[in-house]
Parts: sequence; C-alpha cells; structure tokens
Amino acid sequence: SVTAHLKAHGWSKDAYCEAFGLERGQPLEGAETRKLRAAALSARLVFEPAIRDGSAAGRQRARSGQLTRDAAAAARGRRIPEQRRRKAVRALASIPAAVTARANRERADRSLARLAAVAARQLGYPDIGALVQARMADGASLAEISREAGLHKDWLSRHLARVDPAAAAAASLAFASIADYVSQRRAAGWTWQAMAAESGHPQSWLRRAAGDQPAGDQPAGGRYGSGGHGSALRPAAAGSRPSR
Repeated sequence: SVTAHLKAHGWSKDAYCEAFGLERGQPLEGAETRKLRAAALSARLVFEPAIRDGSAAGRQRARSGQLTRDAAAAARGRRIPEQRRRKAVRALASIPAAVTARANRERADRSLARLAAVAARQLGYPDIGALVQARMADGASLAEISREAGLHKDWLSRHLARVDPAAAAAASLAFASIADYVSQRRAAGWTWQAMAAESGHPQSWLRRAAGDQPAGDQPAGGRYGSGGHGSALRPAAAGSRPSR
C-alpha cells in the first residue's frame, strides 16, 4: 500500500500531504487501486465484526454531527493547503464578474441592515426609519442621530439610502417623512409632477411612500390628513414654495 511505502521512506500520509500542499483527504492511490481496496473492505464488513462495529460507530458520529465538529476543531489554525487554494481560485475565476459584484453588494447590504437594526433597537425604535423620523422631527441632523446611535457621524448620510430609501428621501428634503413632505406640499397646492421633479423620485414612488389612499378611503380632514408620526415640518423646510 501507499501508506506502507511512505513509512519505508520515513513519511506519514498527513506529513506527506502537508509537505506537498495536498488536502488531507486527497487519495494517494490510483483509481483502479482504490476500487480494489473498496471491494476488499466491503467483504471484510460482512465477515469481520471489528470492521462492522467501527463502521457503525463512524456513521453514528456523522449523523450526530460530532464528526463535523471534530473535523472543524482539528482544522482550526491549520494552514490552507495549496491544492485547496488553487481549487478556490479556479472556482472564483469561473464566476462572472457581474455575479460576484452583485453577491458582494447584497452581502454588504445585509451587513448594513443588521447594523442599522441593532442601532435603532438600542435607542428603543423598531427600525432605523422610525429613529430618523422621530429625531428629525425634533430637529436633529443625520450626523447627530448617527452619533446618538453609536455610529460614525457620516454613517446615515452615506448608508441611509441603502437601508431605508424612504427615510433617506425625506431627510434629503428636510422633512421628517415622505408622508409629511407630501402632506405639506399638497396643502400648498403642489402637483404630483412638481413634487416628483423636486424630490427626484417618480410620482408612483411618492404615492406609495406617502401611503396615498384611494378616494373612497380618505381620512377625515382631506386626502392628506395632518395626523401621523413626525407631522411637524422641520425649520429648514418651513418656507412654502409657490404653487405649480
């Protein structure tokens, strides 16, 4: 066997694989030799109780997850074999650049969303949008809100549009929320087309973000009632614009 041959030269299989950058599970025998050894082992499983018991114990460890845990513990701190590194490089090279970029972007978005959710919960808000709306209604800037949440002062300015586009749009217009913005502008006589031009968002997006309701479901006080979270207009946006 290869194992006996290696021992004759002062090697163990693990030491040989490590020295030459091979994975520990890499066979050192040819395919035909492996087939012959597998057939011989199958016969031994039938006639030798010790082999049967060892095989059963191994299967049980695999089913319970203990085998995986032991393998992970054994691999901890071990250098990645050159063979595995080359496999990974080849696999990555076969993935289109656009797919890799999208996966990286989605992973970054999930990380930002988790960080935003933790920051909002620490301050007692259900999500980052609610936090921004409430604090902007009190006159706080994005930098102030970022610091209160334990984030870099520019974090919300950089990332709010990715984690909560509606809150970011309202903040860029100096309103506590898009519903506030729409309510104030409609009260001043603005059309949806004029608001879309000012905000840089389509009319359909503004209607959805503002929770625009069908005519039959209008609340008391008009289609855009003054109620709702963050209804106060920030001082920076207090001046009304001429009707369009």
